[in-house]
Amino acid sequence: MSDVVEARPGPADAGPGSTGQRPRRSLLRQLFLRPETGSLVGAVVIFVFFFALAGPFRRVDSFATITYEASVLGIMAVAVALLMIGGEFDLSAGVAVTTSAITAAELSYQLTLNVWVGVFAALAVSLGIGLLNGFLVVRTGLPSFLVTLGTFLMLQGVNLAVTRLITGTVSTQRISDMDGFGSLQAVFASEWDIGGVRFRTIILWWLLFVAVATWVLLRTRVGNWIFAVGGNQASARAVGVPVAKVKIGLYMGVGFAAWFVGMHLLFSLQTVQAGEGVGNEFQYIIAAVIGGCLLTGGYGSAVGAAIGAFIFGMTRQGIVYAGWNPDWYMTFLGAMLILATLTNLYVKKLAARR
Repeated sequence: MSDVVEARPGPADAGPGSTGQRPRRSLLRQLFLRPETGSLVGAVVIFVFFFALAGPFRRVDSFATITYEASVLGIMAVAVALLMIGGEFDLSAGVAVTTSAITAAELSYQLTLNVWVGVFAALAVSLGIGLLNGFLVVRTGLPSFLVTLGTFLMLQGVNLAVTRLITGTVSTQRISDMDGFGSLQAVFASEWDIGGVRFRTIILWWLLFVAVATWVLLRTRVGNWIFAVGGNQASARAVGVPVAKVKIGLYMGVGFAAWFVGMHLLFSLQTVQAGEGVGNEFQYIIAAVIGGCLLTGGYGSAVGAAIGAFIFGMTRQGIVYAGWNPDWYMTFLGAMLILATLTNLYVKKLAARR
């Protein structure tokens, strides 16, 4: 399992599998080699930048808004980050969120079902999309870029065509008066008050997702498999890692996250636009890359992806609070992506020399 252990970042390199003959690293150097360190520094810089320039950015309610935006993006970014560490992409992740919400809304409304039934049916559909993506990637050997691009196009067409066919418009019917809606809204889209500021429950869900993903990556055999599959697939297979199951499982993990975010949107807005979600897949990938994930796989962290999502939230809202033209948002984002990629390459080369 030497390749498996070597693929892990940070503390795992000095874990139980080490012989004790390696030179000891200082705590500062270990911290520097963590995947999320660069994004953490970037987050601090951006926070200080907008805190100094934008007065509204300093308000507590602004922080609640930023954290909420980061959480909606961050849940998907964590799942996508795990998939990227495993060496694959999913370009259908953005529209899969909308597909899940449409499935729950239309099944419940058209068949007059309790909304819980529609929600679980949407979960089955989302996991099925992940299973299909993973199965096609594993069995055909085609690049995940091509497979999930095809899924993206199919889902985009299905979302629009089916919604218009059923409702005559591009939005789903409201289901807020149907059985089960209230209890589901409490689970996916409730709010809580702290000092007069409203925070969304999905922020807590986001933190839970990050904690679970970090535990899986760093404390379980499955996490070791994910790093191994993304670092060197052939070596991982040679030492007995179930490569196909790991990849399919990671795609289904993205499907689960898409279902969860889709349910949040549905029970927050009570209706869903069929054209939503297009382009969001790139934001998930960018958040993961900014958070330290390598595009080549085998390196990254869930915490880094969460920080990357938080940078998104601060940047998007910071530009508004500073009174700047929002058109500059994508320019700012592109610059951060390039900077994060260069930083990740530098850290990878530095780690390889150790």
